[in-house]
This record gives sequence, C-alpha cells and structure tokens, in this order.
Amino acid sequence: MNKEKRFDNLTCATLAKVLGAFFYYPPNSQTVEPLLEALLHIDQLADWQNPELISQQCQILATQISHVDLDYQFSLLFEGQGKMPAPPWGSVYLDQEKLLMGESQERYRQFLQQHGLTLNTGMNEPEDQFGLMLIAYAILLEKQKTQAANQLIDEHLMTWSSAYLDQLKHNQVSQFYRALAVVAEQYLLLL
Repeated sequence: MNKEKRFDNLTCATLAKVLGAFFYYPPNSQTVEPLLEALLHIDQLADWQNPELISQQCQILATQISHVDLDYQFSLLFEGQGKMPAPPWGSVYLDQEKLLMGESQERYRQFLQQHGLTLNTGMNEPEDQFGLMLIAYAILLEKQKTQAANQLIDEHLMTWSSAYLDQLKHNQVSQFYRALAVVAEQYLLLL
C-alpha cells in the first residue's frame, strides 16, 4: 500500500519517539524529562490536519504537566493498580480472551524478530504496549526500513489503537493523558 504522508520519515520518527516515550515511561523518568519541551510544542513539529485541536491539546498538556499526581495517574493508566480504564497492550483488544501475551502479541514479537528488533526494556512485559510500538516504529524509520515500519503500523498498531485511544480519551483519571491520546490519534491519522 502506498501512502502519502504529510511529513518526512525523520519527522515521523521524531514524533513517534516523543509520543511513544510519554505513553511508555513515567513522567518523572530521565527518558521523558528531556522530551517535555518537544511535547509541549508538538503542534509546531508537523503539518497537522487539525492544527487548532493540536494547539488546544498542547495548552492542556502544559497546564497539567506540573500536576502533582501525574506520576500516580501514569501508574493507574499504564502500570495497572486495580482495574485499568484503558489497558495499553494490543492483545487486550485483539485476542478473544482479552489477555496479555496472546496470539497477536506473539505475531508482533515474530514481526520484530524478523526485522532485527529486540525491545529489551529490562522488564518481563509484552512488546505490544502502545508507546513501545511507537518507539519500534521510529527505530524502523531511522533504519530506513520504511516498508517494515508501515507494516508495523498497518498490521500491528492500527488494528487496535483506535479502541485504546478512545478509551484513554474518556478516562476519568487524567486530563493530561486524555490530551495525549488526542494528539496520538491525530498523529496516527497522518500516517
């Protein structure tokens, strides 16, 4: 499938890394802190389909970033303290049993291995986490493996991301992560 993107691979990769980091790492992490400025000005990093919407989300992100409970909100939404309002793993949405580490996760792991990617996070967790998938997409783009990057998006991320982002946009835990979900949704529309 030949898609016409609204921006180049470098911009795609940069945006995927920034968004992926905020969906995967806690807000107080050393990985996220240097990316904060890019996130708050993400409206200026691409030719968005709806620039006003992205600008509004950047304003929400800016007002919420110093929120004292942001780390706790991240923990509730991404690490699972009790019932998660929006589980960030593809297998929860794709597999019949709605469990982690299902068939879709195994297919995704095989895809990563076929393309020489090993996502060693130091934790025993599924690779089909939304943020990790965006980071893998960025790595493939940086390695100039555009076809594999597009396959990751089409076959492994887009199959469930809209359901996930819709749940995250309606979570009652965090306004910050609601805004981040809107930005990620708009980003995926550009791919």
